[in-house]
Amino acid sequence: MEQRDRWVSKAGFILAAIGSAIGLGNIWRYPYVVYENGGGAFLIPYFIALLTAGIPILLMEYVIGHKYKASAPVGFRKIHRGAEWIGWWQVIVAFFVVTYYMAILGWALSYTYYSFGTKWGENTEAFFFNHYLSLSEDFWGFGSIQWKVLIPFLIVWAVTYWIMQRGVSRGIEVANKILMPILIGMLLIMTIRGVTLPGAAQGLNVLLTPDFAALADPKVWVQAYGHVFFSLSIAFAIMLTYSSYLPEKTDLTNSGLIAGLANSGFEFMAAIGVFATLGFLAAAQGIAVDEVATAGVGLAFVVYPQVINAFPFWNSLFGVLFFGSLLFSGFTSAISILEPVVAGVREKFNLSRKSAVNWVCGFAFLVGLVYTTSGGLRYLDVVDHFTNQYGIVLGGVFEVILIAWVAKKLDEFREHANGISYVRLGSWWDICLRWITPVLLSGMLLMTLLDEFSQPYEGYPHSGLIAFGWCVLGIIMVGALYFTKFRQERGNA
Repeated sequence: MEQRDRWVSKAGFILAAIGSAIGLGNIWRYPYVVYENGGGAFLIPYFIALLTAGIPILLMEYVIGHKYKASAPVGFRKIHRGAEWIGWWQVIVAFFVVTYYMAILGWALSYTYYSFGTKWGENTEAFFFNHYLSLSEDFWGFGSIQWKVLIPFLIVWAVTYWIMQRGVSRGIEVANKILMPILIGMLLIMTIRGVTLPGAAQGLNVLLTPDFAALADPKVWVQAYGHVFFSLSIAFAIMLTYSSYLPEKTDLTNSGLIAGLANSGFEFMAAIGVFATLGFLAAAQGIAVDEVATAGVGLAFVVYPQVINAFPFWNSLFGVLFFGSLLFSGFTSAISILEPVVAGVREKFNLSRKSAVNWVCGFAFLVGLVYTTSGGLRYLDVVDHFTNQYGIVLGGVFEVILIAWVAKKLDEFREHANGISYVRLGSWWDICLRWITPVLLSGMLLMTLLDEFSQPYEGYPHSGLIAFGWCVLGIIMVGALYFTKFRQERGNA
């Protein structure tokens, strides 16, 4: 096998870690989560979740990767002989995530082009759903592949494939060193321009006015822990794999704190920029902010084009900045999601990096074609829901229980981190990982399951949810067990 790649510099690793954490969700999900869960008061459970679950798990994954210098499946097998399947669970979750993530990147690329001259017209909703996606009326209406969606999908895959082929130091690290400063500049310009618009104060008041009564609602705390968990890119093998490329002498805790807090800072900045511009749109249309506030693809591809249309001047430039930031943040996240899959396949089958990238990118591209069809948005939505709400959370629960209770490695891992780090881990780290995190994540799973069965997600038919949701989780489990068994059979042979 080829020699294991390494980061050229600590700064390159930190930029890559921040780039992985700062993704599409920071721009189109976090602002709405804050608004919907108590406004300014939500920052209390958010930062508690960050300190008691997000950063502790992030640091734990840094230690696993750095200590064992291996992909997730091999790393977990070194921790406990029967735990390799947990690594494959996380790797396969990452694979499913990247298949639809690239489709969204294609949309962002298209809308960066459409920003010139605001080609989406006045009816942005009809343009996105009917003209661009040609969304079918029925859940099972796959329809044909849409060339307007397929062409940018091909372009973003080609760029991503080229970066992945160049490896960790010459590809991923260089890409993040170029893209991250540009992304930070874009977000700063967007935020500054947003808060100077007429009506911006109205939007910021809606976002930041605290509703302390919301803190008594358990679902608000579940949302806080859930968002922190997802936004830091933990529990689907990314940070574990990235840290495995670090040199022996690396300050792990300091790097983890920088990445975690930087992600939170960018999220908050994005929220200010987004709600300032929503306040401007509401003022321009003479309606309340809550009538234009939404999350997900609706915010990015329907509401924001409306904001751009309403700009008094330079609206094309603002459109390029917004959709360009989506594109760049998506690229840095996409390559980070692909890397643990490539590393896992490479070590499993003893492949060269080139071969592993060919297999992973080729297969992910073929699976992702389903999202370029007329029914693609619905299938993307369901797979995203199930991989995030169940796949990633279950991976985190398995991981924490293994380390804290089955293998009982917390003391050993803490000593490893403290031996090379400036900021030392104390008993708080053990308490969080042994008690707080598993209890809260299990509670979050239970509450989500109860909601799932009481009311189908987004009103989709149960047949669709079963086919594209629960079957995805089934494939993840079967795949994890198969690859683990395959490894054992090879070892026995």
